Amino acid sequence: MRARLGIVSCAALAAGLVLAASCSGGGGQRGAGELVVYSGRSETLVGPVVEMFEDATGIDVSVKYGSTSEIAATLIEEGDNTPADVFFAQDPAGLGAVAAEGTLAPLSEDILGKVPTWARSDEGLWIGISGRARAVVYNTETVDPSRLPATLEGFADPAWRGRIGWAPTNGSFQAMVTAMRVVWGEDRTRRWLASIHANDPRIYPGNTPIVAAAAAGEIDVGFVNHYYLHRFLAEEGEGFTARNHHLPGGGPGSMVMVAGAGLVAGAGNPEGAAAFIDFMLSEAAQRYFAGETHEYPLAGGLTAGGLVTPLADLNIPEIDMADLSDLAGTQGVLRELGIIP
Repeated sequence: MRARLGIVSCAALAAGLVLAASCSGGGGQRGAGELVVYSGRSETLVGPVVEMFEDATGIDVSVKYGSTSEIAATLIEEGDNTPADVFFAQDPAGLGAVAAEGTLAPLSEDILGKVPTWARSDEGLWIGISGRARAVVYNTETVDPSRLPATLEGFADPAWRGRIGWAPTNGSFQAMVTAMRVVWGEDRTRRWLASIHANDPRIYPGNTPIVAAAAAGEIDVGFVNHYYLHRFLAEEGEGFTARNHHLPGGGPGSMVMVAGAGLVAGAGNPEGAAAFIDFMLSEAAQRYFAGETHEYPLAGGLTAGGLVTPLADLNIPEIDMADLSDLAGTQGVLRELGIIP
């Protein structure tokens, strides 16, 4: 990768997001033909596929990495002065929040037609690149998977007190809670959150430490995205003492979320931006996501690899990804319940 731009945190927004715009300098200078990507996906996950794009096209890419909420806040604050051409987000909540501010431009029908309708914006403003299923990771030595609850609501039972791990500040967890609010409604979602909170769960910053904690016996179960387990299995082998439980009863705990991308309105390099998004849906990139990050490919009719449970075997609820944009509302609920600061 030719160049990378860092996130500099200037001030916390009231909603818990990070405002980086006043530090980053707005539009600035760019090289001829350079593409600027703002990525809410980590460099370890997407850096290699960005380099694949550079090698295939000869286009130099500069990437600003940060959490999806940080990047979304930066884009919204920078507005028309942003140097970004592409927004690459971890979850649909970030994409929806940016789209709602008029910051994204419509994608072509040729690009939109490459994924299922559920995996893209109704207005054609963003598109899913890969899929990530919610799952419950469990310790194989302390938990009998046949006795695990069929839905998330089963973990509200006091029998699970002190045995659960969660990451309430994590974007994917918050996207799942947003889905709960859409599917269950506000009252039922608040009851579930309050019950889990009362069960004294261990708090982690993200999915990776939850999976590690489950394998170490620090917790019995944890709420995660499916692919983190498979990264551990790839590194440590079949002896790794944790596995995923996909909830057979469906509901928000069985949802499949997209990581996706959008073309920034007023982009300085719109042709390069469209080429970047199109490349992420190419067979080469989709095989990368299936084989290297253990996510679900969304384009080209490809299937997940290795030990990843096929999408067809999951009880996936019908949730329009475009309905998951109210991240601020979800954060407000979590704050009111004392779950996040």
